[in-house]
Amino acid sequence: MSDAELILVAGALMVAGLVASMAADRLRLPGLVLFLGLGMAIGSDGAGWINFTDYELARTIGIVALVLILFEGGLTTSFRELRPVATSALSLAFVGTLLTAVIAGAVATWLFDLSLLEGLLIGSIVSATDGAAVFALLRNSNLDRRVGLTLEGESGFNDPLSVLLVIGLIDWIQKPDFAAPQMLVLLLRELGIGLAVGLAVGWLAVQALRRARLRSEAAYPIATLSVAALAYGGAAALDGSGFLSVYLAGLALGSAPLPAERAVSIFHQGLAGLAQVTMFLVLGLLVFPSQLWGVAFEGTVLALVLMFLARPVAAFAATAASDFDVRERIVLAWAGLRGAVPVVLATFPVIAAVSESLDFFNIVFFAVLLSTLLQGATFEPLANWLGVTVASGAEPPRPSALGRLRSIARISTSRPWDPADGNPGHPRHVSGVGVAEQLLTRIDEAGALVRLEDGRYALCGRTASVGSSRTVQAAARRRLAGAESDAERAWLREIIGALAQGSG
Repeated sequence: MSDAELILVAGALMVAGLVASMAADRLRLPGLVLFLGLGMAIGSDGAGWINFTDYELARTIGIVALVLILFEGGLTTSFRELRPVATSALSLAFVGTLLTAVIAGAVATWLFDLSLLEGLLIGSIVSATDGAAVFALLRNSNLDRRVGLTLEGESGFNDPLSVLLVIGLIDWIQKPDFAAPQMLVLLLRELGIGLAVGLAVGWLAVQALRRARLRSEAAYPIATLSVAALAYGGAAALDGSGFLSVYLAGLALGSAPLPAERAVSIFHQGLAGLAQVTMFLVLGLLVFPSQLWGVAFEGTVLALVLMFLARPVAAFAATAASDFDVRERIVLAWAGLRGAVPVVLATFPVIAAVSESLDFFNIVFFAVLLSTLLQGATFEPLANWLGVTVASGAEPPRPSALGRLRSIARISTSRPWDPADGNPGHPRHVSGVGVAEQLLTRIDEAGALVRLEDGRYALCGRTASVGSSRTVQAAARRRLAGAESDAERAWLREIIGALAQGSG
């Protein structure tokens, strides 16, 4: 295939992925199911347009895609948001994942006549919920915010444990002298290194981005992308959990006011979406549909065990000490979507040449496809029926940062910036009033739009204008009329647009 043909095929596949995404919205199906189906349709066992059987390349593509997806998931959340549900999220991610692996593994051992270690390997592969599937589901959902944050946190934190269980069990199967103590040491080491590297890279990145004055707004998304690479690569190079590290680095950036936040957010959302489409297409190409019929019974039983036994038991046990009611726990149990993560993990034993690993891969793929199709299509109706949604009055919708640009305060002032208030690019208080939230940050020089603790807004820079959204907007319009540079005019127009949107 020539370079031109390769680019043409790549473009056609991206268009097909977008069409599949729109079709999924209309059919109320998880988009990943159609992406997988598209890959299967054009692969070696389908139309035969693309012959792809490289498990190692598929695993590499899957890992890169998961890094981008987890980083974006952390970037759109924050430690402050996760703090109230941190105990439940971590319990689901670790206790819940371990219980799911043990229950599913025990059933697989008995059902498929496997050794205990082989059964636990299958259980560990399907134990992780998929960040891409969960983030995509929640982004278009009106689920109660507390329940949604718990699911987001679980999806971000449980991948490392599943990966470590799979790697450890493969070693245990292939190395007779490997045992439970070595697995425990492996787990603690990888999680500890991932935690340390993720928090360190995240903190350093926040400090660097706050102090740097990059010439172009487009440079900030590139800088944050490099943070994701450093977080994952740094932890993995030290034999730590790169997935945990990159999610924590994303959380650190998402928890701090940074320059060009909107540009960074839009860039990473688009990149994560592209990564998701690419990953599911590649995994679909890797599957031979004709081989799935031979494992249809085993895959169906495994999917039913996951949906109606392993996940519910694990979810209820992991949240036993929380204040979630029964309805919320049912939703947490049903929202444990599988997706690309188990399929990527299923390539590990194939690459390691574990006995019967190709059958394991097909069983896992069938089970994941079935459980995702059923749970993804019924999750929203179930949450609505149980009343665990915003629409049912569970809680008011969380407004976006710009959606909160309202104020009943009428007192307004304009004056030169007071150095006592600190850096106008990241002020902690203005005229003695604390900053509640930083909404916009200027990138070419020190400046910001902030919401104050008394409900007013402040346009900070060489001059500070404080007041309601309307009065600050009027001050920005007056400055725009006398602006002397394109950068100044662009900044003031951004302020005016944001305030107009928030007060409209």
